[in-house]
Amino acid sequence: MKTICVFCGLRPGTNQEFSSAAFDLGRYLGENKINLVYGGSDCGLMGIVAENALKYGSEVTAVMPEDLLIKCGHKPGTKLITVKNMAERRQKMLDLSDAFIVLPGGFGTLDEIFEMITYRQLGYHNKPCGFLNVDGYYNHIWDFIENSEIFGFVEKHHADNVFFLSKLKDLMPRLGF
Repeated sequence: MKTICVFCGLRPGTNQEFSSAAFDLGRYLGENKINLVYGGSDCGLMGIVAENALKYGSEVTAVMPEDLLIKCGHKPGTKLITVKNMAERRQKMLDLSDAFIVLPGGFGTLDEIFEMITYRQLGYHNKPCGFLNVDGYYNHIWDFIENSEIFGFVEKHHADNVFFLSKLKDLMPRLGF
């Protein structure tokens, strides 16, 4: 069985489409028997994805630093892995996952996905990375990646390995699901 890691916000955001996309992703994972690895919180978009993945049949693994577990809690029914810090969290998520998908989120979400993109660029893994670009939320990130390529900081084949799609049904096949 395949496992996908989802990075997303600890908050739901201000756009209802974000929560709807999180619900749809969780349901898709469950209905297609795809395991979920995520940041562990029972709040925000993280909680919505995990709750629905569990509800529709996925095995869900939460990876949380010990200090965040005290602040946030995790979704009941998930397998919980505690780690010492965020670096260990990202490494554990990398080790457990076959691909990465990003829903809207903030600094932590970008930190996590960009580390995975960088590791792929450096050859540390060959796992696909994709942004579910809900309501154009990540348009500026896509612009940044294109500019990085145009100005010679990112090679085209590395930029082409990061997928930006607005529909789940289009993104999942690009990630191998």
